[in-house]
Order: sequence, then C-alpha cells, then structure tokens
Amino acid sequence: MILQFVFLIAAGIVAGLLATIAGLASIASYPALLMVGIPPVVANVSNTVSLICTGLGAIPASLKELKGQWKRAFYYTILAVIGSLIGSSLLLIAPASTFEKVVPFFIFIAGFMLILSGRGTEIKAETQLKRDAEHPTRHRWIQVASFAGIIFVGGYLGYFGAAGGVVLLAILAIITRESFAKYNAVKNVMTFACNIAATALFIFKATIDWGAVLPLGIGLLIGGYCGPLIVRHVNIRILRMLIAIASFILAGYLFVKAYF
Repeated sequence: MILQFVFLIAAGIVAGLLATIAGLASIASYPALLMVGIPPVVANVSNTVSLICTGLGAIPASLKELKGQWKRAFYYTILAVIGSLIGSSLLLIAPASTFEKVVPFFIFIAGFMLILSGRGTEIKAETQLKRDAEHPTRHRWIQVASFAGIIFVGGYLGYFGAAGGVVLLAILAIITRESFAKYNAVKNVMTFACNIAATALFIFKATIDWGAVLPLGIGLLIGGYCGPLIVRHVNIRILRMLIAIASFILAGYLFVKAYF
C-alpha cells in the first residue's frame, strides 16, 4: 500500500511536469492508475479529479498574466465547461469497453499533435488564420468555428483530455491578440474549470478511487510547480519528441490490450 502511494506520487510529479511542458498530463497519470489495478473508466474518472490539483497550482502562478483578461476567460470558460459536462456525461453513458477501445486513438493523436506543435506548423496556420480574420466575413466564420472548437475540446477534456490543452492553446492563439503567456494563463483557467465541472458530475454519478486521487494529486501539485523551473534548462524539442514516442508506444500497448 505504501509502495502504491509513493508510486502514484511519482506518477503525479511526472504528469505535472508533462502538463507544463506539453499539456499531456494524462499520458502519465492515466496509465499509472491502470498499473495499480484500477479499471479503465474508474481510472479516467479518478484522473480527472486529480487533475484539479494542477489547476490549483497553475492559477495562482498565472494571476499576473490574467490581469485584464478575466472577462474573456469567463466567456471562454463557460463554453468549455458546457462541453466538459457533455463529454463527462458521455463517459458515464457509454459502456466501459467502448472507452477502452477509443483511448489508444486519443493517445496516438495526442502524440502526433505534440510533434506538430514542435515543428512550427501551428504558427504557420495561426498566421494564415489571422490574415483571414482581417476580412469581416471570414472573421465571423473563424469566430464561430473557434467557439464551437472550444465546446468540442471541453467535451474531450470531460471525456479523457490528453492533449486537450494543446488544442485549446491553438484555438486561443487564433481568437486572441495576446502573448503566449497570457492566453496560456486563460487556458489554465479553462482546463481547471472543465476538470471541476466533470468532477462535480462524477461525485454524484461515478465511482472515484479517492485512495488514488490523494497521492496523484500531491504529485501533480509538485510537478506543476517544478515544471517551469525544469523547462528553463532542457531542450524542449528533444523532450517533446521523447514524450511523443512514449505516447505512441503507450497507444500501441493499450490498442493491443483492448483489441486482442
């Protein structure tokens, strides 16, 4: 029991670091819960509850960047929370076997998106979309599509969530005219609220392994705090590639486990 507690703290620290570096906390925390014998859906639910701890560390650290942005953050967060409630409800309605079979694809896509985010392709897309946004008609359509995208990503965060933060950053880069630090702070608020909304539903409708949530949450707090300090001293491009490769390996393992 003590070893499991320590293992989950360590997994939480890694997940907190991944959340800071790549927005991929669930790549580490979800498999760790599976490894200690927790069923897939219960593991996913417990993981979402634990991820609230990442927000508890990120929001206070983002207050400087959030100054003057609370109104915008509020509206975007409302859209994301609507999606989160839909996604978490879908998780509870769908059979557990369905969740097991779709998760490998989510993780594979998360790894693929991480590679793209390190190659500058999102910057090219952002530049083109911002150029299009100068045209009134195109601007309206981009805004509508972006708001729909926020709801969709919120739904994904409520259902599983790996790389959801990466997608939100891409959307916010298009619909805001702020620096990365500022819209990343808005993203922190949105993901935090999505996890809280999903947790509120899970408390009444799902099984939560609180014995796993506690050590994982402790680790997420530590990792979330230490992440920015570590990022300053490592090669992010190489680190992103290693994380992506690990994502592909994990996706392959879960695919084999679910289908064979």
